[in-house]
Amino acid sequence: MAARAGGRLLDYGCGDGTFVAMVHTEFREALGWDLDPRQIAECRSRLGHLPGVRFEVAPDPRSPVPDPRSPIPDPRWDAVTCMEVLEHCVEDERRRVLDVLAALVRPGGLVVISVPIEIGPSVAGKQLFRALAGMRNLGDYRHRERYSPVEMLQSLLGRRVPRVAFEGQGSSGSYRYYGHKGFDYRELAGEVAERFTIRERLFSPMPWLGPVLNSQVWFVCER
Repeated sequence: MAARAGGRLLDYGCGDGTFVAMVHTEFREALGWDLDPRQIAECRSRLGHLPGVRFEVAPDPRSPVPDPRSPIPDPRWDAVTCMEVLEHCVEDERRRVLDVLAALVRPGGLVVISVPIEIGPSVAGKQLFRALAGMRNLGDYRHRERYSPVEMLQSLLGRRVPRVAFEGQGSSGSYRYYGHKGFDYRELAGEVAERFTIRERLFSPMPWLGPVLNSQVWFVCER
């Protein structure tokens, strides 16, 4: 992000606004976008006083007609981020969001995308943590998605596991979304490469292990 310091940042799917609050001093303008109006209202209440920071309700990418209450901002953003969002999107919506990101960033601008690694050996560790957290009634882990023994073996071997879509209710009506189970970052990587030049592919928290035992992958891209 340092290469775009002093420019304009848009965080797509800003959640509680933590990232925008952390980096806003590096940019002359920072905009947090999220589909949840309640989330945006909370961000404005807690963080709206920060200089150069705004929070707005994002246009719904599922709708062919933009919400007039959510004007599309100037599409010349120096840096656009989308972190821990795309794994929850059904396939068509995920591709539409990627198209939105491509339309928002200026030519030569930076796009940073992060998603969890939910395939390969790291899945076993994640599921163990989720099971222990569920036993302790932490968060919503007791409602976690389960893998059958066959599905777990398939995932550990890097084979795809069928995904299950859930139904939710939002400000624009009902919508479908995924949890984490069966998400394959490799499929997303191909879709990202169709729209951007991937400059770096980073893994965390232990970069030297690549995707084997890490929990996240980061795509650092240019338009």
